[in-house]
Amino acid sequence: MGDAEAAARAGRSNGAAAGMRVFSPEYYALCAGGGMLAAGATHLAITPLDVLKVNMQVNPMKYSSIFAGLNVLVKEEGLSSLWRGWGGKFFGYGVQGGCKFGLYEYFKKRYSDMLPDSNKSSIYFLSSASAQIIADVGLSPFESVKVRVQTQPMFAKGLIDGFPRVYATEGLSGFYRGLLPLWGRNLPFSMLMFSTFEHTVDFLYQKVIQKRKEDCSTIQQLGATCLAGYISGAVGTVVSNPADNIVSSLYNKKAENIIHAVKSIGLRNLFTRSLPIRITLVGPVITMQWFFYDTIKILTGLPTSGGLPRDLEEANI
Repeated sequence: MGDAEAAARAGRSNGAAAGMRVFSPEYYALCAGGGMLAAGATHLAITPLDVLKVNMQVNPMKYSSIFAGLNVLVKEEGLSSLWRGWGGKFFGYGVQGGCKFGLYEYFKKRYSDMLPDSNKSSIYFLSSASAQIIADVGLSPFESVKVRVQTQPMFAKGLIDGFPRVYATEGLSGFYRGLLPLWGRNLPFSMLMFSTFEHTVDFLYQKVIQKRKEDCSTIQQLGATCLAGYISGAVGTVVSNPADNIVSSLYNKKAENIIHAVKSIGLRNLFTRSLPIRITLVGPVITMQWFFYDTIKILTGLPTSGGLPRDLEEANI
């Protein structure tokens, strides 16, 4: 068994060297494709909970808890209501995931080369922020339609009729009405998520597993990925919760602007409203995203995520 694992590890390293070069255009394209599949599939799977979360944010008196809210939705609108907005989840977050993961890898290499003396956290923060800014520009139109479909049953059935409806009533600006709060939600989330993931992976290999990543088995590598993914998702969720509430309020026209949204929701509710369901949602979702993403890397002979480019180069990966 030990010989088989060693051969598999050697095969992954040799496969990456012989087939696809790390940090090549093909590598970044694979990372983008992996991120797109991982994010799109996981967000699609949790659409029912997302429908409930958005309704809890927009109408907290009616949807007062997870179980009571689900009961109200099913009783009033049927089981199919739990899958409203699935197209926005799958395609929107697929686009966002492709940009977020693919561009994170790209910017991490660029900033590592440009700022060789910077500490790791600075590189992680800069790379994730740069990637997320672009990713949210791609997500915003889908999110605009999704939130309306999930909270306004008569607005549209999905993306096909939702996009023309938004454009006809609000023009192009309607798709980007919530872009600033999206950045406010996703930038701190992404920066903390990627940085926490990277540092947790480092800690696990150095202090818990006590092996170099390239000397670990596939199960050990994916185990470290999943644990780091869950921790990073939980940390990012708490920080980004206020902006998530503001996004839902703006898209549903419960507030005219960010300041009005903050006043109407209340400072305490910004941090607490829908937080339990978001933690229930985001922790497993981020875990599965990293799991799928790194599984795709392993299957194509590439090293799993974690570490700066110079670390990979020093390891001859």
